[in-house]
Amino acid sequence: MGEKEFTHLTETGVHMVEVGEKPQQRRTAVASGKIHLQKETIEMIKNAEIKKGNVLTTAQIAGIQAVKKTSDIIPLCHPLNLSGIEIEFDVGETEITATCECRLTGQTGVEMEAITGVSVALLTIWDMTKAVEKDENGQYPDTKISDIVVLKKEKL
Repeated sequence: MGEKEFTHLTETGVHMVEVGEKPQQRRTAVASGKIHLQKETIEMIKNAEIKKGNVLTTAQIAGIQAVKKTSDIIPLCHPLNLSGIEIEFDVGETEITATCECRLTGQTGVEMEAITGVSVALLTIWDMTKAVEKDENGQYPDTKISDIVVLKKEKL
């Protein structure tokens, strides 16, 4: 492996990396993460008993919107012409796994967008369920967001 460098740093500060000479390629990235909740909270989500509304549909919409806004919140990300976004959930007994797949044809990858989509989807689940996650002291002993990773990044 060659010497690695921080591509956004210059002698005078920072810049958004120039990708104009790179070829257009079909690109995809998949990221996932988990939110750990109490069993009772998971059951309330499954039974549509959360007062704020449909938790997973709201989290899907929030995650998709976040993907589309990634370049607005991550300063040196390129604005991208996304061609597809999918956010899915796997609901377990005490955790929900969110998976976000982003696709485009372009000159740069979409892994930051996939990570952002997962993060915001999980944060939305947290926001919608935190009232029922509190213990008798107003604390959140079991809630945790974890394992946010890029599962796949590829050029097709």
